[in-house]
Amino acid sequence: MSATTDFVSAQKVNRRNTLVLLVVLTALAALVGYGIGWLLESEASDAVPVLSKAGVAAAGLMAAISVGWSALSLAFGDKMVLAMANAKQIDKADAPQLYNVVEEMAIAAGMPMPKVMVLETDALNAFATGNKPGNGTIAVTRGLLNTLSRDELQGVVAHEMSHLANLDTRYMVVVGVTVGLIALVCDMLLRSLAWGRGNRSSSSDKKGGGAAILIILLIVVAILAPIAAKFVQMAVSRQREYLADATSVRFTRNPNGLISALGKLAEKAEPFPGVSRATQHLFIVNPVQTFTSKSSALLATHPDIADRIARLRNLGA
Repeated sequence: MSATTDFVSAQKVNRRNTLVLLVVLTALAALVGYGIGWLLESEASDAVPVLSKAGVAAAGLMAAISVGWSALSLAFGDKMVLAMANAKQIDKADAPQLYNVVEEMAIAAGMPMPKVMVLETDALNAFATGNKPGNGTIAVTRGLLNTLSRDELQGVVAHEMSHLANLDTRYMVVVGVTVGLIALVCDMLLRSLAWGRGNRSSSSDKKGGGAAILIILLIVVAILAPIAAKFVQMAVSRQREYLADATSVRFTRNPNGLISALGKLAEKAEPFPGVSRATQHLFIVNPVQTFTSKSSALLATHPDIADRIARLRNLGA
């Protein structure tokens, strides 16, 4: 089996797993919605069945909101990310070497030329965004342009082009938005449970132990759902970084450029205006947190850079 076939197979698996992930997150949002509906109906009635009409309606509403919110993020998410990062589009005359490298990697990937943008900061980092390959953007920091050699810059650009080719940018925006929605609604649910505790206590004898158990389950779901969704998001982010690293070698035929670049980025990755925990997973290295082999895998948006470099060296062996 050829290397090209391996990459195509990996991309298919990646897309399928992401679709499953989005279905699971939407189902999780619907579950939280059901809890809210049941809670509202319990406030208005002394006998609420486990299969609550209000709960079913709220679950459907939450699922619809999740899908609609995801659709909006697909349409406008890239523009929001670029605006938050204060990225400025450049022409070929502004940074000829960068522009030429992006052109080369677009040809290697068989993709339309993405827009090229620069973030005016001394930090070393880069990211890609876009809802489809023909509408992509690659953004790099000024510090990265001033520090990396051409081979290193090519490795970084190839990594970001890989995210566009693998449709990572589309799905990670949607997943991030869905996780945020689940966290927001769960916070509302917990507040509602705390606010209505007195009313439920006074009527707990009428509703019986079954209702009390369901309330406890709602609290557990409200606490664990956003945590579970975040863990899933981070796990998917890590796997996509590994795949983008590997795909970049396919584009450049030279793992040493990205290996050297990752070593420099590891030393000078730092927060800068325009980045936040909401967008940290989009960058080639996390600008907010540093993850090592001792970091909890469940809490890391990116793999350990030493591990990424080791895998790249194995590809070049």
